[in-house]
Amino acid sequence: MADKAAQTEQVEQSSGNADSGTAMASRPASAPPRRTPKQLPPYRVLLHNDEVNTFEHVILSVVQLTSVSPRDALVKAIEAHETGVALLLVTHRERAELYAEQFASLQLSVTIEPA
Repeated sequence: MADKAAQTEQVEQSSGNADSGTAMASRPASAPPRRTPKQLPPYRVLLHNDEVNTFEHVILSVVQLTSVSPRDALVKAIEAHETGVALLLVTHRERAELYAEQFASLQLSVTIEPA
């Protein structure tokens, strides 16, 4: 024990101050307040009727490009045929624009509008 006290005294003398070797516990910085993510404004993706494409092509395209089930794709294709337009889905603007481009590449008429 005497050896340990002597070593501590030597360390204190070499540092110039007995307190300088003691580290102060710093208080952790408070976390920034949680921010709730902003929701992107919703956009509708609308399928329009045309006299060029078959029901089969429309249904297969809707199923291929979206998460709409084959049964719902049939219902939406019939709705577009009978009323001229059908709501496919609602999503944020970037994805809606992507859907419009993808449907256009398959020669289907799709537009987007703010929901």
